[in-house]
Amino acid sequence: MNFRRSMRRVAVAAAVVLGLAAPVVLTTTASAAPYCGITWGSLNKAAASTTTNSEMKGVRAGKHTCYDRLVLDFTGHNTGFRVRYVTNVYHDGSGHVVPLRGGAKLEILAFSVGFTPKNQTELANLAGYRTFRQAAWAGYFEGQTTLGLGVRARLPFHAFMLQGPGNTSRLVIDVAHQW
Repeated sequence: MNFRRSMRRVAVAAAVVLGLAAPVVLTTTASAAPYCGITWGSLNKAAASTTTNSEMKGVRAGKHTCYDRLVLDFTGHNTGFRVRYVTNVYHDGSGHVVPLRGGAKLEILAFSVGFTPKNQTELANLAGYRTFRQAAWAGYFEGQTTLGLGVRARLPFHAFMLQGPGNTSRLVIDVAHQW
């Protein structure tokens, strides 16, 4: 019986090599691969603060192949932040809505000494960005600086702190161009 099974395998292998076997059709199941390998999701991102002696110095933005990036620069080593999608971003103290362009709004809270930018409604030039629409200042209160980021739609994002160079740090927020 083992001999017959072995002979059958040899015959099938020979038929395949000689092209005598019926064509084999392979099928695969469709599965959505993450866009650019991004698996971030759109839920809240946060890191607990271990210091609040840093001071926010500026905001800048960059375009990347798969996402738009917003960077908040600090003097000192800042480690605390919270970034989340909200219905509206509110000015610290007054509670007035911060108007933001875009279909979705991210509230960015950095545990740092605040600064008052020259142009509070346009912290960075975001013209031509695929995802970003507007970055606006929302205030500073008791060691917390709040910004609003208007984006095209509720898309995956991630946020993280980078320490250095020297006695500086950066809060980086990346928002994907699509799901």
